[in-house]
Amino acid sequence: IVADLNGARYAVQKVTRKDKRRGPAPPFTTSTLQQEAGRKLGFSAKKTMTLAQRLYEGVDVGGDEGTVGLITYMRTDSLNVASEAQAEARRVIEGRYGKEYLPEKAPVYRTKAKGAQEAHEAIRPTSSARTPEQVGGKLDRDLTRLYELIWKRFVASQMAQAVFDSTTVDIGAFTRAAQGANAPYVFRATGSVLKFPGFLAVYNVSLDDGEEDEDSERRLPPLAEGDPLLLQQ
Repeated sequence: IVADLNGARYAVQKVTRKDKRRGPAPPFTTSTLQQEAGRKLGFSAKKTMTLAQRLYEGVDVGGDEGTVGLITYMRTDSLNVASEAQAEARRVIEGRYGKEYLPEKAPVYRTKAKGAQEAHEAIRPTSSARTPEQVGGKLDRDLTRLYELIWKRFVASQMAQAVFDSTTVDIGAFTRAAQGANAPYVFRATGSVLKFPGFLAVYNVSLDDGEEDEDSERRLPPLAEGDPLLLQQ
């Protein structure tokens, strides 16, 4: 194949474009909170739960509120969210980001864990209106960082999908020995451009090593069928 390609000419054979949608991750359970806090913040599982316990039991945020619990119960494998909490989150999202960032209906997430305890809700802020900026000055650094993580994950879970312009380009290699219009070898390039951020305006899930993130895919130049291409070596 390498020998055949020596001296070949290249041209765009086909360009395919389509919208690709990506939905947000559900709000945190105990295990997913520990995983994300480890990846994003570098916290151990024990440290995460110690800080979450403090956020749950109550922190003095000053003003008229005084000491208040900032998150719901942190030991849960449920993805349930109270309808009142969803309604408040939708008001916050519309106010901060705009109506286009709201899905038509508040999303409902189902846990896949067998025997999950549905009595508790997922881990979320007790009030979405209590933003990280508002409470940040009242908390120490690590508490602020964990609260921000929980707030962003929950608010993003209630937002609209992100939309990508996904492009696939088939590139024909026309060798000297090739006969006719069809290229004997075809190379494929794929790229993705973010058209509408949706929930990504707030939060993106950390990826494990080796995973690829579609919103970080390469950007392709404008290409049309028949365009000649030069091989750069």
